[in-house]
Amino acid sequence: MLSKVQSFGLKGIEGFPIDVETDVSNGLPGFDVVGLADTAIKEAKERVKNAIRNSAFTYPIKKITINLAPADVKKEGSLYDLAMAVAILSCDEELKIKNERKYVYIGELSFDGSVKKVKGVLPLLISAREAGFKEFLIPKENLAEASFIEGINVYGVENLREAISFLKGEHQIDPVEVCKFENTLNQNRYGLDFANVKGQKMAKRALEIAAAGGHNLIMIGPPGSGKSMLAKCFPTILSDLTFDEALEVTKIHSVAGELDGEKGIVNCRPFRSPHHTATTVALTGGGNNAKPGEISLADHGVLFLDEFPEYSRQSIEVLRQPLEDGIITVARNKSTVSYPANFTLIASMNPCPCGHYGSKDRECHCSAGQISKYLSKLSGPIMDRIDIHIEVENVTYDQLKSDSLEEPSCEIKKRVDRARLIQLERFKGAKNFSNAKMSVAQTKKYCKLDINSEHLLRVAFEKLKLSARAHDRILKVARTIADLEGCENIGANHIAEAISYRTLDRKYWN
Repeated sequence: MLSKVQSFGLKGIEGFPIDVETDVSNGLPGFDVVGLADTAIKEAKERVKNAIRNSAFTYPIKKITINLAPADVKKEGSLYDLAMAVAILSCDEELKIKNERKYVYIGELSFDGSVKKVKGVLPLLISAREAGFKEFLIPKENLAEASFIEGINVYGVENLREAISFLKGEHQIDPVEVCKFENTLNQNRYGLDFANVKGQKMAKRALEIAAAGGHNLIMIGPPGSGKSMLAKCFPTILSDLTFDEALEVTKIHSVAGELDGEKGIVNCRPFRSPHHTATTVALTGGGNNAKPGEISLADHGVLFLDEFPEYSRQSIEVLRQPLEDGIITVARNKSTVSYPANFTLIASMNPCPCGHYGSKDRECHCSAGQISKYLSKLSGPIMDRIDIHIEVENVTYDQLKSDSLEEPSCEIKKRVDRARLIQLERFKGAKNFSNAKMSVAQTKKYCKLDINSEHLLRVAFEKLKLSARAHDRILKVARTIADLEGCENIGANHIAEAISYRTLDRKYWN
């Protein structure tokens, strides 16, 4: 007897339909799975067989052949178990299963018949909805992430027996209620605040500009000057995630297996801070199945790289494509996948190995060769892609002990939100939503300069020997500074401040 049910496969963060075609016929008993299945799928026959038997159903002692179509696309993972079990049992006429073709089945089976949580349910459901599918049976543990998708009916099951009873009409299961993303939002979910950071007004100003325009930033300063704390406070002044951004971020975290099952959605901007010993594959993503790495997990959030020159040269250079294009392409022997990587890079570093080069208070003991070798890991193309360079000095004792109140993150965020609204209106209908991502044509249109500003930029360009990319970055930062002040036109003061954020790379890398 032939049966056919529907499931979905996953490539990157996009799903594709899979027909689970099952033939149960007389012959030598056996269980074969065809259709470019990986090891996890081929091992499904033991999970499915034991799940059927331990759920008090009759496992057919016949020849069972399952084809996962299309046969020329590689399938991986254990999420087809439930579909296989339903397809086999639907061949049993005595069970009288109804409407098995109406649903899309996703779930892994245990030997006892329970349906276990799987990765990537959110992107699978979104892709299935776009393909026209409306009804789904998934593990009950995955219902939280499914509850944010409108226009579909998603039923959660705990075990195979419950699923079959539902399909036979013997057991009623209500579809998951749709949750409103806005209800998950709350203020300052990071536990830090700029109010607790003493001094560092210049650094705070630079971080505010970076947050307002989506600009990448690097902080250079001695150990203990507060660079890491400033970076960790940075997410508290970023604008809230939109629902579309949250869905994209949640897709990536779901595929990577890092999604909080109780929340079901990522409701605040990610802050990823991999150690400098992290491999290139850990940053970019990879493995046999090209899973997302730290660069993608930071999508629509912050990638903080502390002790920037301590990362391997290869790890630093792989940042070029995502910093420029907002995507990362992971090519492996089994697949090539592109993941979103639209993050803000916040990097920090010491000016030399000992950290005291150029210090007013401490003597540097590094040789010229050591300093040159330390700084040479950061190439010109990488520094060009970082919009804002800021020097962070040590905090004085008086600043540290001062009782004066520092400006809290919530006040800074208000200004950032106002600047972001200006950009959203400016780029309405375009693909980008921030000044940092302006195209060449947009930069020419929205960054027009008066005579004084043009002269100032020309002098800086020639004296600092800036690249064309650095020239454009200055214009974009100046546009953000003007937006923070609510100015329609860029003035000479905005250009001057933007230029001041491009001088450190010449100081240290000349």
